[in-house]
Amino acid sequence: MPQTIRRGIKALIEEANAEIETVSATDAITAAQRDDVVIVDIRDPREIEREGRIPGAFSCTRGMLEFWIDPASPYAKPIFQQDKKFIFHCAGGMRSALAAKTAQDMGLRPVAHMGGGFAAWRDAGGPVEKWEPKKKS
Repeated sequence: MPQTIRRGIKALIEEANAEIETVSATDAITAAQRDDVVIVDIRDPREIEREGRIPGAFSCTRGMLEFWIDPASPYAKPIFQQDKKFIFHCAGGMRSALAAKTAQDMGLRPVAHMGGGFAAWRDAGGPVEKWEPKKKS
């Protein structure tokens, strides 16, 4: 018997976008130069390796987001305990909307997401660097 999904991804993204701040790629490029802003890349490492990354962005896969934000988690990352603005991005702006909403719901403030994601950043002329995974020894 097939599943009946009552709230699909489209509805979830629309709800998230209604509750979070969305910044343009142009504004994110400017914000990335500030010391009080952290750009958070939630893409999968394979996407980052294939497409490149925003210089200085903090990489946090979507699957670890809640665990890395929560200071009570054994996986908590100190970067999320800082008094900074967190701008989330993914490839196209859908996963980052959900990530920003989750972070905001958890109490992380201030947060935003970059509309259009990494593609918009690249198209707006934002700097991109090649990324290669760490070599296993």
